[in-house]
Amino acid sequence: MDLFAAPSGPPKSAIQPLAERMRPRTLTEFVGQEHLLGPGKLLRGLAGAGRLRSLILWGPPGSGKTTLAQIIADSAGAACVHFSAVTSGVKDLKRVIQEAEQMQRLGKATVLFVDEIHHFNKTQQDNFLPHVERGTLILIGATTENPSFEVISPLLSRCQVLVLKMVSAENMALIIDRAITDRERGLGKLALSITPDGREFLLRQAQGDCRVALNALENGAALAELNGQKEISLAQLQEALQKKPLHYDKAGEEHYNVISAFIKSMRGSDADAALYWMMRMLEAGEDPLFVARRMVIFAAEDIGNADPRALQVAVAAKDAVHFVGLPEGRIPLAQAVAYLATAPKSNAAYKAMLAAAADVEAHGALAVPMHLRNAPTDLMKHLGYGKDYKYAHDYEGRIADQEHLPQELHGRKYYAPSDAGYEKQLKERLKFWDETKKKKQE
Repeated sequence: MDLFAAPSGPPKSAIQPLAERMRPRTLTEFVGQEHLLGPGKLLRGLAGAGRLRSLILWGPPGSGKTTLAQIIADSAGAACVHFSAVTSGVKDLKRVIQEAEQMQRLGKATVLFVDEIHHFNKTQQDNFLPHVERGTLILIGATTENPSFEVISPLLSRCQVLVLKMVSAENMALIIDRAITDRERGLGKLALSITPDGREFLLRQAQGDCRVALNALENGAALAELNGQKEISLAQLQEALQKKPLHYDKAGEEHYNVISAFIKSMRGSDADAALYWMMRMLEAGEDPLFVARRMVIFAAEDIGNADPRALQVAVAAKDAVHFVGLPEGRIPLAQAVAYLATAPKSNAAYKAMLAAAADVEAHGALAVPMHLRNAPTDLMKHLGYGKDYKYAHDYEGRIADQEHLPQELHGRKYYAPSDAGYEKQLKERLKFWDETKKKKQE
């Protein structure tokens, strides 16, 4: 089949899903993304002038990435070839290149639209490079994942990255209303309306995804028509939509965004926000043990000795959720999250670890002082191993005046307890010990 024989815009037949039939054909029909398509904005200027440039369109599902690629190609009179990571391979790319070279000789450009480009591996992405460089192909890649992580640097440097935003509720309402009233491509011939509470539900549950909203609207309209009704109700839309999975890709950027919000909410002592982000992860299918492991790390890093029990609570929550499983395992996790978020905070131990690690990196393996070395043999004792070691229990306050660090790090201080929680006592204890040592040196 000739990839370039089909018309650039798919026919809007009645058998197509409503979301496909209502796909905008021009920038005039396109709703949203004003930061890219408003007067004087880059994308409107390119499309309006019929100019082509390799692009990476990064945005959430249903924000219009595919539609914009098609509109841009049509505006320049270019052929638009859709390429899929799932169904297309090297052989298909070679065929596209051959036909694109023929079109180029005829003075017509070819846009290669690569949907979900992040699913292509490094080698596959490398295959696009020479043809993009020579101008044989204008590449427009679409991705829901951060291209900084998912697109190879050489390809990324040759493309303009445009960030699409989630469709706002206001713009989504316009799209829904247009679909209901459009007699050519939409539901206009059915003369249906939608109840206010149904409309509000649809806007809320679609979460900015136009495809989800229009698919649910179409199914709701079918239910209304079957029941001989002229109004799409809330109950019909609830039945049509069921439950939309939360946008949360465990291998993608949103995974890191949500876990970051979770940790930072606990660090900020905001138990309410921390519980919300925890439930966002669990409801989206995150492994509860992953959440528990992050809580164990948090307890040591951000609470530390301000409340030594925090680590015990976190480990206990990990054991509990492993033992109980879901859904009941959410309960001990929630208890632990509330405890960690409201516990006094100190990262003094964490900072001490980093400082000590920096000295290890800077100085390498410094020699252990002779008096601290173990001397299990007579030879080692003869060599001075363990000589002059002071057994702390033999001294007042169990504090002996001796150095425990390598000579090169004499006097170095890593751990500086805060005034938070139990660490305040540790701070006073260390101060007392320092004063005791000074008196013994006098």
